[in-house]
Amino acid sequence: MYDDICAIATPYGVGAISVIRCSGENSIALVNKVFKGKDLTKCMANTISYGYIMDKDSIVDEVMVSIFKAPHSFTAEDSCEISCHGGVYNTNRVLETLLAGGFRMAEPGEFSKRAFLNGRIDLTEAEAIMDIISSSNEVALKSALGSLRSGTRNLVNSLREEIFTIIGQIEVNIDYPEYYDIEVMTNEIILPPLEKIIARLKDIIKHSYISKMVIHGIKTAIVGRPNVGKSSVLNMLLDEDKAIVTDIEGTTRDLVEGKLSLGNVTLDLIDTAGIRDHSTDLVEQIGIEKSKKLIDEAELILLVLDSSMALTDTDKLLLELTKDKRRIVIANKADKNNMINISDALYISAKTHDGLFELENRIIDICKFNEFNVSDQNYTSNVRHIALLKKALESLEKAHESCDNLMGVDMVEIDMKDAWNTLGEITGDNDPSELLDKMFKKFCLGK
Repeated sequence: MYDDICAIATPYGVGAISVIRCSGENSIALVNKVFKGKDLTKCMANTISYGYIMDKDSIVDEVMVSIFKAPHSFTAEDSCEISCHGGVYNTNRVLETLLAGGFRMAEPGEFSKRAFLNGRIDLTEAEAIMDIISSSNEVALKSALGSLRSGTRNLVNSLREEIFTIIGQIEVNIDYPEYYDIEVMTNEIILPPLEKIIARLKDIIKHSYISKMVIHGIKTAIVGRPNVGKSSVLNMLLDEDKAIVTDIEGTTRDLVEGKLSLGNVTLDLIDTAGIRDHSTDLVEQIGIEKSKKLIDEAELILLVLDSSMALTDTDKLLLELTKDKRRIVIANKADKNNMINISDALYISAKTHDGLFELENRIIDICKFNEFNVSDQNYTSNVRHIALLKKALESLEKAHESCDNLMGVDMVEIDMKDAWNTLGEITGDNDPSELLDKMFKKFCLGK
């Protein structure tokens, strides 16, 4: 049996109103003890009552109390929402009165956790609530709303159902082996639907990466040798002096970050230390190593060259290192004499901002977000979901390999069940309590 919890559900600070959320078996009765107005225990569900929160004989605040009754509430428990005036002091006084009257302060994410444990929402819907709160553009909001409306759960459940069908056929073969020999079982019964699921899962993962980049931002590294104007390009894109710009090589010794929104495209820009073969400065050496590592991790590379100078060996090395990455080659300092000729390079001047519009359009174009349809619920944008989808794919590919090698169907079944269980972790069907606690701790107090 749960105890009764309460917490401030609105952002901390001065505003028009503040809302305190309460939930638990005795929550309505406990609020009623400090409420002067109608008897809340006799109020109908989904009604609002006007009155006062009282501390003994003193009025704490004038409030409106909304009543929700189990199971038709967010937590699937009896609950109240108290709307009081939006001052910091009076809101805390109302909260203190409730705590003194028998409530416990809710832990971060505990309301959503109760909603999950009571079967009101699954893990994907709980995560969607946080995604809605943190949405930075229209695409992110629509995607989060789709997950909240069970889009992700339906996707996962359909995959699990297809896998479960194959597992059931394998079980029949194990119980009644006389019906199939191993070759017929694998080649005619298991392999065709298994290959179909693998192909579908690969497509989901591919589009999920696109979705993740659209919603959470594209990790974008600005790389190049020292003094080609990387920091100037960063400042030009952000339209602010985020990075220090000088003519001294090695000025940028660590990573400098900024966020840029181009319509519904968000870039997480990182200006890296200039890469060169030799540096005697220990701090600069560490920055260079970070830059090289970032090239491998980045989802988009902005490779900056100095168009007023011939290509150096370092320029050529960077062109080779990034050739298989999603990249844009930027020939900076185009306001000076041009000394390089690269067919796909974009010639700009970070000093005069010439070419800024063309650079922004090239970024949007190279990310190919025309492949992303926010109304399509056949993929996810959640990093945890994508990792589990990849893990499930690995299990299915192991099962396919076992089929190719005509191994026993019981071995195939082990990998099929691993995939089925892994997909269940997305919706929380078999999550350990440790994972739940870790995830829900990310929530704010009133969620």
